[in-house]
Amino acid sequence: MIIGVGIDVVDVARFVDTLHRVPALRDRLFTPEEREMPETSLAARFAAKEAIAKALGAPAGMSWQDATVRRVAGAQPVVEVVGTVAAAAAAAGVDRFHLSISHDAGIASAVVIAERD
Repeated sequence: MIIGVGIDVVDVARFVDTLHRVPALRDRLFTPEEREMPETSLAARFAAKEAIAKALGAPAGMSWQDATVRRVAGAQPVVEVVGTVAAAAAAAGVDRFHLSISHDAGIASAVVIAERD
């Protein structure tokens, strides 16, 4: 059963400019593993985190660091949640997330489906 759907679109150049202007933002938004990725991938992961929040109804108090988007060779990316995001997912009855991310032509986008059995 689908509990929620979230979508987000990020202008990559604007996002990268913001990361350069506010260096602390990288640490605030991304896990240590994610911080090492190229900036275009960070824009896509930011879109994914926004889409996750939207799929959960955008509850207050969620930490950006509590959602990680992991690459899986030859498969779609995987969403791992802990802490505040895991708590919000549990409260909504979400068992799993389906994620599609892309970045092309200066735009990063993500679609998330939050689902329960």
